Amino acid sequence: MSFAEEVKNEIAHYQPENAACRYAELAALLCMGGSLILGSRGCIGIEFSTSNNAVARKALKMWRQSFPIRPEVRVRQGLRLRKKNYYILRVPPTETSTHVLKTLSLFPGAEEFAAIDLKNANCQRAFLRGAFMGGGSVNQPKGDYHLELLTGNELFAQKLLKIMRRFHVPAKMTDRKGDYLVYVKEGNGVSAFLQYVGATQAYLDFESVRVVKDMRNNVNRVVNCETANLQKTVDAAIRQRRDIEKIQASGKYSQMTAKLQEAAELRLSHPEAPMSELAALSGLTKSGLSHRFKKIAAIAMQLEGKEKDETNEVF
Repeated sequence: MSFAEEVKNEIAHYQPENAACRYAELAALLCMGGSLILGSRGCIGIEFSTSNNAVARKALKMWRQSFPIRPEVRVRQGLRLRKKNYYILRVPPTETSTHVLKTLSLFPGAEEFAAIDLKNANCQRAFLRGAFMGGGSVNQPKGDYHLELLTGNELFAQKLLKIMRRFHVPAKMTDRKGDYLVYVKEGNGVSAFLQYVGATQAYLDFESVRVVKDMRNNVNRVVNCETANLQKTVDAAIRQRRDIEKIQASGKYSQMTAKLQEAAELRLSHPEAPMSELAALSGLTKSGLSHRFKKIAAIAMQLEGKEKDETNEVF
């Protein structure tokens, strides 16, 4: 079972605080996962389908608690490559169903969710909960942080975006092949959304994995930093030894000052030691010792330049 299915199963058992919240949750659920049925004389029905058994039972329960119409319930077996069954709730188009859909602000041409109380914070949470059950998904916490709500209704997507931002969830919106996607890509945002919709256990599981993941990332970052610093130390030591050996081979070593010879001997005696350790052995500061090695490097560079000039004169 995917993490998204676990979240849907958990919030499907969450009981709305009151009738207004139940209406908000049902409206979002049907708007996200349902399709309207056009009948005669301007009557409208609706058909809702889902592959999640818990969500189907929640939709049926909320409908029966809210309205006198009994929806038709069917189970359609999935295709061979998709073994999941599809649970279908169908309300045929009648005058009563049309009135019900107006109550849920799902009637075409009606002002978007004007009949639903979305000023109350609990109803806003219920609205997000219904939307996620109807068409939401979230990645496993071990992978990249990503939560999304996909709908073909632009006004509905804008409403979801507005509510999520009221809860300070860093959501964004984009279009994808004619549909509208409201998504969150930050760990804090995904965590907050799960908490707001009542997915307490999923929230705790997400945070548990997230803490371990962040800790591993921090450890890897520190290790990579230390490895890079160690490589810089090794490269500097090799470069300094080469400069000293070049000066020795030229016969100019004895012409260097006593201070530079002291630094050179220190490096040759401790070929792999970092600059901080050499500085401690010499009694100098790191910057002071580094200055001496820069002078040695300059001498080696001058000798290398003379060798190139002599080679050019020969040819």
